[in-house]
Amino acid sequence: MRQYVVEVAAEVLGKLAAEEIPVPLRRVAKFRPQSRARQGAVPIAAQLERDADFRARVTAPLREGQPELVAALEAGEPPAAADPVRLAALAYLLRPEGWASYVETARAELERSLKAAHEAEAARTVAELREQLAEARATRGGELDKLRGELKDARGEIADLRRKLHEERRRTREASERLAELERGRGAEREEHLAALGGLEKELRTLRAKLVSAETALEAGRKAAREGRSLADVRLRLLLDTLVDAAQGVRRELNLPSVISKPADHVSGAEAAPAVPAGRSLSEQDAQQFNELLTVPQVHLIVDGYNVTKTGYGELPLADQRSRLVNGLGGLYSQTQAEITVVFDGASLDGPVAVQAPRGVRVLFSRPGQIADELIAELVRAEPPGRPFVVVSSDQEVAASARRAGGRTATATLLLKRLGRF
Repeated sequence: MRQYVVEVAAEVLGKLAAEEIPVPLRRVAKFRPQSRARQGAVPIAAQLERDADFRARVTAPLREGQPELVAALEAGEPPAAADPVRLAALAYLLRPEGWASYVETARAELERSLKAAHEAEAARTVAELREQLAEARATRGGELDKLRGELKDARGEIADLRRKLHEERRRTREASERLAELERGRGAEREEHLAALGGLEKELRTLRAKLVSAETALEAGRKAAREGRSLADVRLRLLLDTLVDAAQGVRRELNLPSVISKPADHVSGAEAAPAVPAGRSLSEQDAQQFNELLTVPQVHLIVDGYNVTKTGYGELPLADQRSRLVNGLGGLYSQTQAEITVVFDGASLDGPVAVQAPRGVRVLFSRPGQIADELIAELVRAEPPGRPFVVVSSDQEVAASARRAGGRTATATLLLKRLGRF
């Protein structure tokens, strides 16, 4: 019955469209028709069992070819002369109510037929033996005794072989049980080893994490100590250089003689105005004053990068904005020799950004979790009192913070106009 069902399904499978073929049988559908049922029997039978749609497609040709038998089967009144095997196969595919009984009936019928065939074969054999025995008795009485002896020996040999077979089966069963017990013991031991190894690996990862944390903390402490010492030294040296350069600039500006006059000669004199007045932001019309600020000795120009680029050319990609601004600041340095630091917001970047900065231009990105305004505030706080600096940003908070620290501020448009001269 199973072979018949598979053959019918294999024949229908070769006629289905590609989209109608179930996914598990698409490979089987490519087999040759004469070998499809033989090589794809297992997946075809499995798909028939669980896929009602596929069974319906397989039964469609049967409905067309045997409509009367299909109708009788679905009505529960199959013909009495119908082949029970074909009837059971058709019931398996159509799945009418009580279809399993047809399959059981076919099985019982096959067993009955097989038993009857065996009985008929046995009866025929017995008849033949009886004829041979009668013939042997009639012609060769002594040979009958010999045959009986051989039969007895054969039966004894068969019994001995059966006893040996039973013993071998018992030994095989005992060996299989011992092997299964050994495998269970080895599996439990392996699980214990794996659990111990997992615990050791977890402890090792914990120790490594603690070691990395300790090394990071130690390096951070060392770096903080070095930066604390070096920052104070740099601020003091920079302030001293600023005062010296400012004094020399004032001396050249006032054309003072090299001989120092007596203090009493200038008792009634007024104090000179400071070189870099603070407290006011330069507007877009203060281009001349902005240029003069850039020529003050030791002046530090701090630029809010994206604030300037998005004011001037925000339609460009960020990389092109950075490149254009940094190159322009390089030209500004070559004219003024001012210290220039441009700050970009790096909080949203996935990693370090490679920037080819020209000579005299320092490019900084804010750290993760930090915005550019905070890094600019750090740069302002790092400046020693008295050292002139200018912060370029149109952000009112950034400008106000720089003015409170004693610096001057300029708008992004003012810097863009200055860079536009290059």
